[in-house]
Amino acid sequence: MRDAYTVTRRTFLNRTLTSIAAAGLPAWYSRKAIADEREADDGRPHRLGANDTIQFGLIGSGGRHGGFQQGLNDARNANSKSGCKVIAVCDLDSDHLNDAAAVFGSDTLKYHDFRKLLENRAIDAVVIGTPDHWHVQVAIAALRAGKDVYCEKPLTLTIDEGKHLVRTAKETGRVFQVGSQQRSDPRFRLACELVRNGRIGPIKQVTAHLPTGPTGGPYPAEAPPPSLDYNFWLGPTPTIDYCDHRVYGDFRWWLQFSGGMMTDWGAHHNDIAQWGLGTDHTGPVKVQGYAQGPLVGVNCYDTFPQFDIYSTYATGTTLLTTNKGENGVTFDGSTGSIFVSRSRIGASDDSLLTTPLPSDAIHLYVSNDHMQNFVDCIRSRKETICPARIGFRSVTICHLANLSLRLGGRILHWNPERETILDDREASSLLSRPRRHPWTL
Repeated sequence: MRDAYTVTRRTFLNRTLTSIAAAGLPAWYSRKAIADEREADDGRPHRLGANDTIQFGLIGSGGRHGGFQQGLNDARNANSKSGCKVIAVCDLDSDHLNDAAAVFGSDTLKYHDFRKLLENRAIDAVVIGTPDHWHVQVAIAALRAGKDVYCEKPLTLTIDEGKHLVRTAKETGRVFQVGSQQRSDPRFRLACELVRNGRIGPIKQVTAHLPTGPTGGPYPAEAPPPSLDYNFWLGPTPTIDYCDHRVYGDFRWWLQFSGGMMTDWGAHHNDIAQWGLGTDHTGPVKVQGYAQGPLVGVNCYDTFPQFDIYSTYATGTTLLTTNKGENGVTFDGSTGSIFVSRSRIGASDDSLLTTPLPSDAIHLYVSNDHMQNFVDCIRSRKETICPARIGFRSVTICHLANLSLRLGGRILHWNPERETILDDREASSLLSRPRRHPWTL
């Protein structure tokens, strides 16, 4: 009789292979991706005892009062993996907390305070789906509590707090996965492998095409709903009046809590640009942005809806992050171009895609399922496809872009090795923010 894990794992593998085959990849790369997945599967454990179950906690679920439920979706995904179970949830909105707990069963533990959840020694790993201004605070606490961490992007609210997080991840040795799931899409991997192997020649420019951000306001102050602990929700950020358009999904459009479309989608596409350029370990040396600013006034969205950001690397290659064009990433080289998105991959000449890479080609980290990669690395203790150090490098570009815009399009000279802005005291002061008591790092 086959054990349940083997059957479930085989079902997952078949679904993964089917999705690869349906991804619109050239035939040679589909065959390679399928072979890579089967090879990786051979190295995974196929039998688990009762004591080997990875027990998850979810911190920040989202829910019925609006906004993106990415945390809950991630936790559902984790719960669906063989040998994994979500046993606890935490949210500052009691309605969201109760709804999320109901998803995972009547015995699911419920917490209002994430610190109490982290005290539970039965929890091996956490999924962090909080608003952006909470990511680093919760992630560092989880690492120090001995938990492995899956944290949604954008990884940080500021550059300074990202340094704290990367240092803590290294010191604790815990497994960390940033929710930059495009790295686990074979379309994006193919595009980056082609670029890294010189298929379109030296890269002149990469363009990260993001959506246009919303504008809104002014919004009147309101009383918080009785289900939400708004003071706790504000966390390390300054006290400010509640309004419905400041919390839940709309927190993204306020610089106090997020970075607008620049960090929301920019954290995804700038990450792919870095992967393709081979600059995960470094970054640009100069950043300058131009934008049509947000609405002027009190209690209006204050992130930038339209923008053109030029990030220049030491090689002379430019990364243009813009709200123009089809959502996706374009690599322009001296002999051709490649475009990739979540729905398609294309090139200036079909042969750029259909011609197989040589046997000695550079191949990138293979992951065809982002959450499964995290689970596998919890078991193997290997590094994930997007650890904290990589997620931080990617979002740093977004933060520098917003700093340039906030300073009227100022040129920022960035030292990626020292992670500092050169010769600009005002800009350097914006790399960190005061944190409200007691939320120190």
